[in-house]
Amino acid sequence: MAHDKGLDNVAVHWPRTNQYYDPVAPAEFVDFGTIADRPEIAAPTGALALHIAKTGTVRATAYTELVDLLLGLEGVLYATDAAAEDEDPVIDPDGCAWIAGGLERFVEGHEKFGDLVTFDTVAEVMRTAIAGGRLAEQQLRWLDHRLAALRDDAGNAPHWSFARTELAVLAGFYRRCAERGFAIFADY
Repeated sequence: MAHDKGLDNVAVHWPRTNQYYDPVAPAEFVDFGTIADRPEIAAPTGALALHIAKTGTVRATAYTELVDLLLGLEGVLYATDAAAEDEDPVIDPDGCAWIAGGLERFVEGHEKFGDLVTFDTVAEVMRTAIAGGRLAEQQLRWLDHRLAALRDDAGNAPHWSFARTELAVLAGFYRRCAERGFAIFADY
């Protein structure tokens, strides 16, 4: 999926009451700012939390491949399915809960690998999660195919480097939207 600009996921009121979606006031996310004030917090985590607190928005471009891999679909944060059905690229509150749940499970599963999330640790967490489930062999083949597709022509993996806490904050943004009945407008 190629888009020229970056992707913002903007919290909006659901459902829309007029022609446009009304953005949610950043005050609904102001408590995210306290995360940025913690001295032990990783810089990317603090930057994400502070941006959410000030704008009610996530600059989602950096997370799209990871979220798509974790949730098994394409264009999740771009709201591509919603765009095809509704003509608006919007993730409804139930979709926000689904995204948050997937991220929360991943963050929990990554705990034993430490705070640095890389392509290799993502693969290990997913393999571990799949190995114990139904149809494990089929799902592991699917995972291997998806992981291979993310590599470049030379076979190099994406240079993912996220703090686990950063992904927890990202999950928290979608969870807040779900709990308060907000939607996400994909602005790109």
